[in-house]
Amino acid sequence: MSSSTVELTKENFDEVVSGGGFVLIDFWAEWCGPCRQFAPVFERAAGRHDDLVFAKVDTEAQPDLAAAFEIRSIPTLMIVRDNIAVFAQPGALPEAALEDVIQQARALDMDEVRASVTQAQDKAQGGDE
Repeated sequence: MSSSTVELTKENFDEVVSGGGFVLIDFWAEWCGPCRQFAPVFERAAGRHDDLVFAKVDTEAQPDLAAAFEIRSIPTLMIVRDNIAVFAQPGALPEAALEDVIQQARALDMDEVRASVTQAQDKAQGGDE
């Protein structure tokens, strides 16, 4: 792991993700071939986007985090902006696809995202009666 990538654990997760604003999380495991193929792509992106937080969760060492996010397949890339998961997809992304996802996540209007999350929560709680 390079110096531009943070290792996430149960102990530092809230601090890193809550304080980061825009965090890309790679859920991976040492034994996973596609994870090892995706790692250099993730590292290169971390080097290009030093204004973002790039973090890795070793699902073997941190099974509680993997379970909390219902990770069923690795690698899984998740993007969290302002404490809201705005993207999650299993599979090793090619470099161009990762850049595209980062640009799309940057372009999101977070006020709209927060409003739709609130609306969905209200609906789930029966608040639109």
